[in-house]
Amino acid sequence: MTEISSMVITHAKATVEEMEDSWHGDIELVLSQLYSNELVYECAVLKTCNRVEIYVVSSKGSSVLFHYAKEMGVSAKIVEFYDHDESLRHLLRLACGLESMIIGEDQILGQIKDFFLMAKEAGTVGKVLSTAFSKAIQVGKRVRTETFINRGAVSIASAAVDLAEDILDGLNDKHILVIGTGEMGTLVTRALSHRDMHVIYLANRTYEKARDLAEELGGEAVMFDQLEKYVHAADVVISATSAPHYVLKDDLVGKVMEGRENDLLLIDIASPRDIDPAVEEIPHVILRNIDGLRVINEKNLQMRMVEAKKAEIIIDDELDLLKAQYKRQKADAIISDLYSQSHGLRHNEMEHAINKLSAYHTMGDIERKVLEDLTHAITNKILAEPTKKLRNAAEYDDDKFLDSVSRLFDIRPIKKNDEITNKS
Repeated sequence: MTEISSMVITHAKATVEEMEDSWHGDIELVLSQLYSNELVYECAVLKTCNRVEIYVVSSKGSSVLFHYAKEMGVSAKIVEFYDHDESLRHLLRLACGLESMIIGEDQILGQIKDFFLMAKEAGTVGKVLSTAFSKAIQVGKRVRTETFINRGAVSIASAAVDLAEDILDGLNDKHILVIGTGEMGTLVTRALSHRDMHVIYLANRTYEKARDLAEELGGEAVMFDQLEKYVHAADVVISATSAPHYVLKDDLVGKVMEGRENDLLLIDIASPRDIDPAVEEIPHVILRNIDGLRVINEKNLQMRMVEAKKAEIIIDDELDLLKAQYKRQKADAIISDLYSQSHGLRHNEMEHAINKLSAYHTMGDIERKVLEDLTHAITNKILAEPTKKLRNAAEYDDDKFLDSVSRLFDIRPIKKNDEITNKS
C-alpha cells in the first residue's frame, strides 16, 4: 500500500553540529536524489535551523528512508522514522508549533509553506503529500486563531533577544550588532526595536537591504566590510545570515578582543553556523548558539502548556478528518476508473448502435440525444450501488473488498509514470 513515511531529525535529539552533519546538498538536489528512486512516488523535505525532515510516498517508504539515512551517515541515535499515521500527526503538530524548540512559534508555519511550494515547483509532490501539507497549513492557522499558543516570544529570533537580556541582566544602554537582514535577522531586529538600548547596528552583504531595514525598524545600517569595527563597538552580536561559511572567524574576533576587558556576547542562530566555535576560547567572549535557547524555551513552556492542550484537541479532530479524507480518496480513485471504463464502453456501444440504425433510418440530433441520455442514465444507475459499497468499504478500512473490485474490473494500481502525469 502506498502511504507517507518520514524521517525526522530535530533539536529534541540532535545538537546543532549533528544536524549540520546530517545534511548534504541543497533542497533541489535532495529532492532530485529522493525522487530518482523508482520506489518513491512523491517526496518533500523541510530544513530549518533545528530540524531536517524528509517525507516520501512509497509502498516501501520505511526501507527507502532507512537506506537514505545510512547513505547520509546519520546516527540512529538522532533520527526518528514515522509511518503514515505518525507522519500525519507529526506534520500537524509541527505546523501548530508544538514540535518547535519555542512552543507555539509562528515562523515554522511559513517555512512549511515555502518548502512545500519548493517541492511542488520541483514536481516531486502529488495528491497524497498535497493533501497532508494543505491540511497541516490549515490546522496551523486554525490553532493560532483559536488559541493563544503564539503569545509572547515565540521564535528563535525573539528567544535570542531574551537570552541576551538574561545573560547581560538587561539590554539598557547596550550596543547591539545584528548580522544578516533576511527573515531571521528581520525578526531579531523587530524584537530588539521594542527594547531600550543605545543603538542597533545592522550589517548585511547587500548594504541597501540593511539600510531599508534600519529605516523601517530603527537602527544604523553599516557596511559589511567594516564588520570588525562594529564588532569591536558592540556588547552583543546576533548573527543570522544564510552564508555557507563562518561570517565571524576566530582571528577577527581575537583581534577585536585584544586589550578588551568587558565581555562580548555572541549569539549564533544561523544554520549552518555563522560564528567559528573556536571563538569561545578567547577571553571575555561568551558564545551561545541554538542549543542555548533551550533555557528560554523552558521559561516559556509553562505559560503555553494550557494553550498546547487546546491545540492537541484541535489536532485530534483535524487528524480524524484528514484520515477520513484519505479513505475517501482511496475509494474515489477506484470509482473514477470504474466510471471511466463504463462510460467509455457505453459511448462505444452507443455509437455502434447509432451506426446500425443509420442504415435504416435518418438519425438526427434528437434521436442521438435520446440514446445519449438513456445509456448515460442506465450506466449511472448500475454504478450507483457499487459506488456506495466502495465508499463504505473505504470508510471501514476494508482493503480486501477494494482490492477485489480492482481485480474484478481490471483497475490497475498507479505506477510511478502515471504519478508523473498527474502531478499538480
